[in-house]
Amino acid sequence: MAGDTDPHKTLTDLLAHFRFAMLTTVDGDGKLVAHPLTVQEREFDGDLWFIVGTDASAVRQLHANPNAGVTLSSDSSWVSLAGTAALVEDRAKLDELWNGAVDAWFPDGPSDPRVGLLKFSADSAEYWDSPGGRIATAIALVKSKVTGETYEGDNAKVDL
Repeated sequence: MAGDTDPHKTLTDLLAHFRFAMLTTVDGDGKLVAHPLTVQEREFDGDLWFIVGTDASAVRQLHANPNAGVTLSSDSSWVSLAGTAALVEDRAKLDELWNGAVDAWFPDGPSDPRVGLLKFSADSAEYWDSPGGRIATAIALVKSKVTGETYEGDNAKVDL
């Protein structure tokens, strides 16, 4: 992934590997609040989809202020997205994204009126990627300490 000449492609490739995200909203006092969510769609076209409870604090906060951020991380890659999010009424999309893991949170299935679909639309992104994964990152960090050379990973800002 690192070294790709197209930052959009690198971003899309990185996002395909993340399962969990932190959605950050703004509460009524103007404070940032992070909410753990599971990414429901792996293809990234600028939007991320989450299945949520319609009464969740994130939904209430987004109703008042749709500005949001999403962060995702692994052992060797990090992505930060900025954009807006809102609860959308799209039962066909909800049915498409429904899976057995969601049943643990919503045992009455996708027809439960307390289940909603949250759509996050990204305006911009920034990513950091350490080529080669965790072991290569550890080796590079040790090399940096020994040689005094600055560790270089792959980083780019992307307008969407």
